[in-house]
Amino acid sequence: MVNTIIPLEKELTFSRFDLMSEKYPDNTAVVYLGEQFTYKRLWNLSERFAGGLRRIGVNKGDKVLLYIPNCVQWVVAYLGIQKAGAILVPVSPIYTSHEISYMIKDSGAKTIICMDTNFGYVKEAFAKTDLKYAIVTHLTELLPAWKQAMGFLLDKVPRGKVQFDEKVMPFKTLLKDPPLADKPALDPVKDLSYILYTGGTTGFPKGVPGNHIGCTSYINDVTHDMAGDHLKEGGDVYIAVNPLFHIMALGLFMAIGLNKGNMTVLMPQPHVDAILESIQRYRVRWFLGVPALYRMMLENDRIDQYDLSSLKYCFCGGDVLPGKIMTRFREKYNLPIYQVYGSTEVGHVAYSRIGSDPSSGSIGYPLKSRECIVVDPETLEPVGPDKNGELLVTSVYSMKEYYQKPEETKKTFVEINGRIYCRMGDFVSFKPDGELVYMERSADVIKHKGFRVSASEIEAVLQDHPTVINACVVGIPDEKVGERIKAIVVLKENAKGVGGVELIRWCRERLAPYKVPAYVEFRDMLPKSKVGKLLRREVRDSERQKMTKKKA
Repeated sequence: MVNTIIPLEKELTFSRFDLMSEKYPDNTAVVYLGEQFTYKRLWNLSERFAGGLRRIGVNKGDKVLLYIPNCVQWVVAYLGIQKAGAILVPVSPIYTSHEISYMIKDSGAKTIICMDTNFGYVKEAFAKTDLKYAIVTHLTELLPAWKQAMGFLLDKVPRGKVQFDEKVMPFKTLLKDPPLADKPALDPVKDLSYILYTGGTTGFPKGVPGNHIGCTSYINDVTHDMAGDHLKEGGDVYIAVNPLFHIMALGLFMAIGLNKGNMTVLMPQPHVDAILESIQRYRVRWFLGVPALYRMMLENDRIDQYDLSSLKYCFCGGDVLPGKIMTRFREKYNLPIYQVYGSTEVGHVAYSRIGSDPSSGSIGYPLKSRECIVVDPETLEPVGPDKNGELLVTSVYSMKEYYQKPEETKKTFVEINGRIYCRMGDFVSFKPDGELVYMERSADVIKHKGFRVSASEIEAVLQDHPTVINACVVGIPDEKVGERIKAIVVLKENAKGVGGVELIRWCRERLAPYKVPAYVEFRDMLPKSKVGKLLRREVRDSERQKMTKKKA
């Protein structure tokens, strides 16, 4: 029996996975499209991929952009990149060439792992950046040949055209290399594990660097303190629906799955019937979704055809869960939905306590490794219990900067009593027992389908259009998607023939689909402060008042 205790200051992001692979080699680590990958097999694939990366010149400290959806290759690449000592840069697989070109330049990545279906964007990025290599895969590449053939024959697997050469290579070729023998020495504190991108307050996404200890600190909190004895080592089942490039999904995958020798059912797309069928087939006990997914599940006409009795621990992240959904789920399955709260900058921050029903609007209790304070946003002075204020978070383990963006860092990270806190942009209150209750969010942040969308990023893209002189983007409440994205635009006086359709097309060419405005309104001017700053909150509040009047 392997000793699974590792001092936090010596732990790397893959340390516990390696221990679980030794302890439970024949346990299923990942189920993907019906194919089961044991811990031994996944460990071997990740070791070989690390060796393949080294062969093409990826060394310690190099950045590798991971531009693929949930699939077993994502997991192999993630572990292999870490073992090679390289730095993971995971991004959404639906980003455009405009978005990934910026992130390639900003991070300094020279290697990208992509799908055949989004290789067209990568091809464009080669011409705009210093990218050297593209490693290309497809959804079924690591499945048995007969499954691949069946998928293509029935036209169930999308395919893209790729021309391979010395710079563009198939994913599988890197798995033919021997395992990496001379692994680099990694310092959990000094060496980066990843750079994640979040929306920028000046219109450009910001890279958030994370070291190994920062990542493992909150994962350990989730595993040992949040889940505790409720989690069965080597005998539990988790279903991963949310995209792994998101810190919430990746953290739960490691905490509940790979770090405890458990099975994870990995879903490539959040199709409701496929999720329900997988929960039934694999007797899933742990589940994480966003509010929109829980709503779609409850509204599915076939939900009663599935046996979901195995579910025990259901979590919701990405946004605060509406009370109606929580109540309906509780009435149907006699299960509470626990809340998860965090951010790219500080990792996982707060969780509901298992065994207690979350309060209305609750975002949970702070994890042990995270310190939370609630302050007046103007003075940064603490407010009392049950008082509304901005949430600030710090941890001795987390990094407190944006990658190569000192000005952005100053706006978000502030020093209070000798400690550096991250301003979350969310307004909350502390209950007397320490539970955090959500009130509202910053006007810059729009929650759409579980994604945090930066209003200023969309505004910057709109203002790049030759006829636009000003733009304001706001979120309009919507029960199904959280908030719909609305753009309010001021055009130049001589602009002719430019309408909403043209500006939406402009955004669609430059932004991921979930960031594109649903509609555009034109105005002669927008409200600004005396120093010329856009008063986005004033516009947002005005739009919400209009909605309230219409409903009345």
